[in-house]
Amino acid sequence: MPASSPLALDASAPVGLQLIASLRERIVTGELPPGTRLSEQDIATGYGLSRQPVREAFIRLAGEKLLEVRPQRGTYVRKIDVSEVEVSRFVREAVEADIARLAAQGADAADVVELRRQVAEQAEAARDGGRSFVQLDELFHRTLAKIAGRAGAWAHLQPIKMHMDRVRHLTAAEFPLDRLVGQHRAIVEAVAAKDAEAAETAIRTHLRGVLDDLPKIAEAHPDFFIADPAQ
Repeated sequence: MPASSPLALDASAPVGLQLIASLRERIVTGELPPGTRLSEQDIATGYGLSRQPVREAFIRLAGEKLLEVRPQRGTYVRKIDVSEVEVSRFVREAVEADIARLAAQGADAADVVELRRQVAEQAEAARDGGRSFVQLDELFHRTLAKIAGRAGAWAHLQPIKMHMDRVRHLTAAEFPLDRLVGQHRAIVEAVAAKDAEAAETAIRTHLRGVLDDLPKIAEAHPDFFIADPAQ
């Protein structure tokens, strides 16, 4: 996948970590789709680097189950493992259920105003879908964690939820998003009412939606998924 000009990296920061983060984001967002073959030389040329940091990035991302190194055949973007998605969702729900309860107990009026503003922005973005909506969704959940005083927990979730995020980007690009906006609105209104039980129920319902979406998106893109992690 050659590039016409080097992709931007900050020369004042460690380029290896930036490369890993950039490739990770491109895989998770679907810019590099499952099954794509990656060349060390093409990536190195695209980023204006030598092959050594690229080789190290490939090893790191293979350890995160985002790349698959096939001896004598090349390096490929790993297909989405349904079992990894389900584990990501399970862990995320467990953490965010408590975040929702704490947010409902601790949110002030300004917090509620901000959450409602974000939901209104999501409703506008839902007309276009895709990556912009996922970014707003990410901000919403991060804001809830901050309100709950658990921003650190949200940071710890990032490497865990990558596989779920790959599905989120696919569904945001292809499925109507009004349902997600409505679920976010229900979470906000529970937080506004300081109803911890309702906030927890609303966020569990929201996060379990991926279980409904997953079979549909896998049927639409069978070449993007594997069902058996040993494959």
